[in-house]
Amino acid sequence: MKKGIFRRLVLVHVLALLASGASAEISARLGHFMPEDYAQGVAMNRFAELAQKYTNNNINIKVYHSGTLGSDDKMLQALQAGTLEFYIGVLTPLSSRVKEIQIWDLPFMFADTREAYALLDGPSSKKIFEKLEPAGVVGLAWTGLGFRNLSNSKRPVVKASDIDGLKVRVMGTPVALETWKSLGANPTPMAISEVFTALEIKAIDGQENPLQNIYSNKFYEVQKYISLTNHVYTPSALVVSKKFWDKLSDADRAGVAKAAAEAGVYQRELLDKGEKEAIGKFEAAGVQVNSIPADELARIQEKVRPVITKFAPQIGEDFVRGFYAEIDKARAAR
Repeated sequence: MKKGIFRRLVLVHVLALLASGASAEISARLGHFMPEDYAQGVAMNRFAELAQKYTNNNINIKVYHSGTLGSDDKMLQALQAGTLEFYIGVLTPLSSRVKEIQIWDLPFMFADTREAYALLDGPSSKKIFEKLEPAGVVGLAWTGLGFRNLSNSKRPVVKASDIDGLKVRVMGTPVALETWKSLGANPTPMAISEVFTALEIKAIDGQENPLQNIYSNKFYEVQKYISLTNHVYTPSALVVSKKFWDKLSDADRAGVAKAAAEAGVYQRELLDKGEKEAIGKFEAAGVQVNSIPADELARIQEKVRPVITKFAPQIGEDFVRGFYAEIDKARAAR
């Protein structure tokens, strides 16, 4: 008799929860390649907290740092398959399917982070997110990793000819390879996990990455020189599996989207602060950091200009024109 009463009470409670619109907690995972103490890791921990808060504890996200869930390629494949819920990082592995992603590899587009952020928040970047959905990926927020700079163990790069002959680890994209070839370097694609050892044993002379990536990967321990080329701005995209996203209620989607927007801004703030601190850390570690004179930087930019001309048709000339028009607008708004 008592068991029957208990079952009825449980049933009444469950029906009341369903009628009120309450839902059970949904567990999800977020993977990325950066360390937990890096700006992106800190920001993604914040994202998980905010997502739980803004969904009234319905969404519980566990963040996996430092490539625990695999490479960027593998995490994006898992996202498309629906076996991973969230990912943040570069979208380069999807560029063969969404050609517009390659726009971010074009050299010397931005004068500063303000211009880069304007483009991350602009219509062209929203268009890239729209084109990702047929691939099973929903874009939540664009944020940053920073301007890429050149480090090497041979010499300071203060003029265009200093790059000649350097064996440099670069991103494995057609645009990056062509850019460094045009500068006279010997570009070598390589997984980021292999770079430190390759630098240490002198299999390569240098690499190019945002300053905080250089620091977090401890490349400064095996590199004597860092030259502030600021040749490419590398964005980071927070995305979600469409299979997972489609299962969420409208309220939970709104909460996750709000959390993503705030975490993306927070990551930018952390990056901006860390960028200013990084140079001092390198110099304290005995690394020589140098700027490049304006006239020499202009020569470098001129040498890579044909790369833009070559790849614009592949990316989509209308899209490229629209992207540069957004940059011009941001520049004029100073």
